[in-house]
Amino acid sequence: MNAKPITNASDVPDVKPKEHGLPTLKLSTIFAMTFGFFGVNMAFSLQSSQLGRIFQTIGTDPNKLGFFFILPPLAGMVIQPLIGKYSDKTWSKRFGRRMPYLLIGAPIAAIVLILLPNAGSFGFGYGSAAALTFAAIATLFMDVSSNVCMQPFKMVIGDMVNEDQKDLAWSWQQSFSNLGGVLATLVPFVLAFMGVANVAPKGEVPTTVKIAFYLAAAVLLLTSLYTISQVREYDPKTYADYHHIDTAEKQPKTSLWELLKKAPKVFWEVSVVQFFTWFAILYLWTYSTGAISINVWHTSNASSAGYQAAGNWYGVLTCVQSIASVIWGMLVQARTKPEHRKFWYQFGLVAGAIGYISIFFIHDKYLLILPFCLIGITYITMNTQPFSLLTEALNGENEGSYLGLFNCSICLPQIVASVASFWLFPLVHEFMPAMFIIGGISLLLAAASVKIVHSKFDKSATH
Repeated sequence: MNAKPITNASDVPDVKPKEHGLPTLKLSTIFAMTFGFFGVNMAFSLQSSQLGRIFQTIGTDPNKLGFFFILPPLAGMVIQPLIGKYSDKTWSKRFGRRMPYLLIGAPIAAIVLILLPNAGSFGFGYGSAAALTFAAIATLFMDVSSNVCMQPFKMVIGDMVNEDQKDLAWSWQQSFSNLGGVLATLVPFVLAFMGVANVAPKGEVPTTVKIAFYLAAAVLLLTSLYTISQVREYDPKTYADYHHIDTAEKQPKTSLWELLKKAPKVFWEVSVVQFFTWFAILYLWTYSTGAISINVWHTSNASSAGYQAAGNWYGVLTCVQSIASVIWGMLVQARTKPEHRKFWYQFGLVAGAIGYISIFFIHDKYLLILPFCLIGITYITMNTQPFSLLTEALNGENEGSYLGLFNCSICLPQIVASVASFWLFPLVHEFMPAMFIIGGISLLLAAASVKIVHSKFDKSATH
């Protein structure tokens, strides 16, 4: 049964439209609930593309980079399940159940974005414990606040979007996310081209990088405020009606641990795929600038002009990756039928594996565009298909809690990869390009693991 499109809770029709009870939303509504990810991913893109550069610039031993990359996923493992659990029980007549957390997280994230690139500018000294501690704490707070911002965007899709529009919504969200990444990662390169200083005194982060972080702080605030002002979430009664939840039956208070034990089977199956996927992605973030600097500019000196040029070029390649993600998202992901989700999931992971392994062999900066296009396909795939596969198995109860817990399948493999790097990096003779071979193998294992995932649409699959 079809229902008229709605824009907010006051427009809710009386009928129960579509499978799963959720109505068809206007495209303008889906735009409002996904566009804010543009700003959120500016923060995450700068973290992924510039964090390794920042830490090496202020004097971190490359063999110890993995330690600093443990902090962000550790924060995500703690924060996102808590945001999910408490937002499931939150209701504000003006801001809904998910948006209040975005209203709190966005300003904090903006402040930390301003502080982080200045880690080497407070006179602590090159390689000093004080400088590295400040940067580590700033990184931790940035990831905590960014996670507080990110989670409401994910949960509102599960709350409001039906199965017919879900792949479209996840694809739009990730496309806006990638466009934010394009802007964030291009800024240092464009500023350097315009003559802004791309080198700085030893131990300090270049001005090009600082400006990029400042811009990200402003955009994050503006886009988050837009989503908060435009999205009207369903009131508790309407939400219960659409998700077929019996409000007359008193819902027992369930701990996150109890929910984890009762999680649907697909939660664990997709988590296996997530483990191998995000294990590989951590090495992309950690070693890209160093690998490009060694392969193309033939230097590993973080204070050299060649290394800083490699950092800017990695920003450009991240932009290429983001554009490839947007194009793939619009042409393929947004048109994916539920029964084809697993096929395109595998395809995207294999594409990334080929891209990773290619990076080891490429010594021309322009040829690096090709593997990063393939990684772009992986990036949108891994940020859409797992959530579609999970939410199709949820019934609307504790949806935020499950999405928060599911974030552990993203964070835990990053922590494992960071710890493993203390053994793997010396094993490959501290040669950063070799870490991409390891990442490529991990993505191939992820693609193979998709076979174990059971989707409720498997019986009708035709691919």
